Amino acid sequence: MSKLDPGTTLRRLRNRYRLMVMNEDTYEEVVTFRLSRLSVYVALCTVFVLLTSLTVAIVVFTPVRYYIPGYGSTQGGYNYRKLKYRTDSLEKQVAYQARYIENLRQLASGGEELKLDTTQLVEPDLEGGGEQVSE
Repeated sequence: MSKLDPGTTLRRLRNRYRLMVMNEDTYEEVVTFRLSRLSVYVALCTVFVLLTSLTVAIVVFTPVRYYIPGYGSTQGGYNYRKLKYRTDSLEKQVAYQARYIENLRQLASGGEELKLDTTQLVEPDLEGGGEQVSE
């Protein structure tokens, strides 16, 4: 395999080529371009940079950014979590109130006998030499 000489590589980049667009029926030249490899490379790089810049500008400066996952503002995520906690606490409160109202309804109708707490409390032995628990 032969080594590429930097001079020949640069010369190949600057060699001129002709690109002709012809009408197939009449063989008439429609458009002719004189190009080199370097000019094609520069043109493609310029188009790539322009398209990338345009895409980034659209995402950064328009509301399209809110459709990208993770790009939204942190304030929106904070508000979402706050609303979720508030909703959960309201759901619990509604469940407690519904249970309370149902118990009142049963007591008022006399459908269920009032159940008293009959468990006995066990008092700790304070004189038995055990540790005293101070409250």
